[in-house]
Amino acid sequence: MIRKRRFNEPQVGIGEGIEGDVISGLLDMLSSDEIISSGDTVTITPNWVNTNAPETGTVVGPQSLQKLIKYVKGKNPGRIVIATGSGGADNKEVMKKTGYQKVIYEEGVDFVDLNFGPYEEFEIDHPIIKKIKLNKLLTESDSIISYTQIKHHEESTVSLGIKNIALAWPPAELHGFPKANLGIHEYLHEFITEMGKLIPIDLTILSGDNGMVGTGPSKGKPVDANLVVVGTDPVATDVVGARLLGFRQQAVHYLHNLIRANIGEGDLRKVELKGMPLNKAEEKFSLAAYEYKIILDKSEILPVHLERKA
Repeated sequence: MIRKRRFNEPQVGIGEGIEGDVISGLLDMLSSDEIISSGDTVTITPNWVNTNAPETGTVVGPQSLQKLIKYVKGKNPGRIVIATGSGGADNKEVMKKTGYQKVIYEEGVDFVDLNFGPYEEFEIDHPIIKKIKLNKLLTESDSIISYTQIKHHEESTVSLGIKNIALAWPPAELHGFPKANLGIHEYLHEFITEMGKLIPIDLTILSGDNGMVGTGPSKGKPVDANLVVVGTDPVATDVVGARLLGFRQQAVHYLHNLIRANIGEGDLRKVELKGMPLNKAEEKFSLAAYEYKIILDKSEILPVHLERKA
């Protein structure tokens, strides 16, 4: 990892709604003052897969992104940067067609297209890719926020905070569209694992307002579960997101890899969970997605592995 995360205690908050002040309210429940400090360069990476409208569940909504920017401004940072690299379309087209360009202009924040340089090179332990070039903004950022939806994914099983960062930062200028020319997708879970080891995610925000089940990241069924999950530990937060989609930790290969590598906390029994109880959130998301209750943690929070009984 290029640096330590700003706050290492695993905290995850779950709230209802995406409009209003739910994101700021949840962030205030967490130790956000230790994550964003006055004068910081704060980089927000939203999920901009392609030009599909937010209502399809493909990309995050511009209104909620704007509210997140306003919240970060309240911490008096030196610079706020919206930085991402779409794998399905040119970033300029995504910005125009989905309303992000207007938000960036109104809030007066910077935008960095991660599909291009200038670059710094990093070594990773991947079967094919041994070195990767990433925009130099990575080492200039004091705090990194991943903002994405809760989605199934046809290749990575789930698309959550870590996967969002792992696929947004590699430049399409080098990897092509959809970033598959140099070997990322041949060992995708291994690649996401290595990016999770390299890039410190200080805050993760997962939206269940326009999530997706079925064939994600852009061809599935939109799900309006009216939920949001925020967390200080990227692994723990993604484990909660995976739970809402019906998966335990070991069902998602890259998450299990990162848990074994001690990159974050994978056992939700050791995480400080705030806000809505996990089983209530699982019920709410499954009802919105399938009109059927699917509650993994019905009576207690399940461990990483089934425990042997004497």
